[in-house]
Amino acid sequence: MDLGLDGKVCVITGGTRGIGAAVARLLGAEGARVLTVSRTEADLNLDVTDPTAPGRIQAECEERLGPVDVLVNNAGTSEVKPLGELTDGDWQRQWELHVMAPMRLMRALAPGMADRGRGRIVNVCSSSGKRPSLTNAAYSVTKAAQLSLSRTFADAYAARGVLVNAVAPGPVETGLWLSEGGLADQVAAAKDISREEALEAQAAKVPLGRFGTEEEVAGIIVVLCSALAANVSGAAWSVDGGAVPVIL
Repeated sequence: MDLGLDGKVCVITGGTRGIGAAVARLLGAEGARVLTVSRTEADLNLDVTDPTAPGRIQAECEERLGPVDVLVNNAGTSEVKPLGELTDGDWQRQWELHVMAPMRLMRALAPGMADRGRGRIVNVCSSSGKRPSLTNAAYSVTKAAQLSLSRTFADAYAARGVLVNAVAPGPVETGLWLSEGGLADQVAAAKDISREEALEAQAAKVPLGRFGTEEEVAGIIVVLCSALAANVSGAAWSVDGGAVPVIL
């Protein structure tokens, strides 16, 4: 099946690990030309929260590959931190990463896509944005804002051929959860249980009974980037194994 991605120029933030790296691999396999952006080990190394990042990303991409056809805003992170321990700085850092950084990139790149009559933008949000979570309230709240941001840009640009959508993964088998010091270890420490018990408890919250994989999430992102999604705009696709018990 032809996804219509051959030769398309794609920018992926947080593109060197986890879901972002899987998206880069799948897009590359479809013949897309990919520029990964991350703080380290990427095609372009920079901090996406820097207000100058969008201009630098656009200029670098156009010089290397051409005008951007597809943007995947994937950069993000979380930690286990009780509501009462979150500082103003914690809230601001997550706001900058999950809301301001993708907003600035969409603001910079969507007009050019619209001028060319076609574009795809996918924001990697979270199931935590669809229902409040006290594991890290700042993450949950800013991911909810990112979902609203996605719909705002979708409404603004759909008529000009730029389709903006979001995906909302649940727990995924990536370094965010599984690496040393990651969420599994943090949950275990907070609840005074073993790492294995923490992972089992999290998986038990998912109707499928397991964590998702980065490839499963990446597959949905690639579909939303493709010609198959020509009638999809302003959607928030749950890729969470049924963890959020609503149809939205």
